[in-house]
Amino acid sequence: MNDQHEDHGSTPAAWTAVAIITLAFIVGTVALILANWPMFWVGAALVVVGAAVGKVMALMGLGKKSASA
Repeated sequence: MNDQHEDHGSTPAAWTAVAIITLAFIVGTVALILANWPMFWVGAALVVVGAAVGKVMALMGLGKKSASA
């Protein structure tokens, strides 16, 4: 076994991004079931927001630490 990857990406930045993107897919799925296109586009926008929030949090130091640190 390789013990090199202890955290497996379990960081506040990763968890926050995953939570927002999961919510986005739930919103988008419900929107498709209801045939509600504005709601679908809100879900699509939330995917972009989730990715951006995750990246910003990682840049703030809440993401995975580099191997040299």
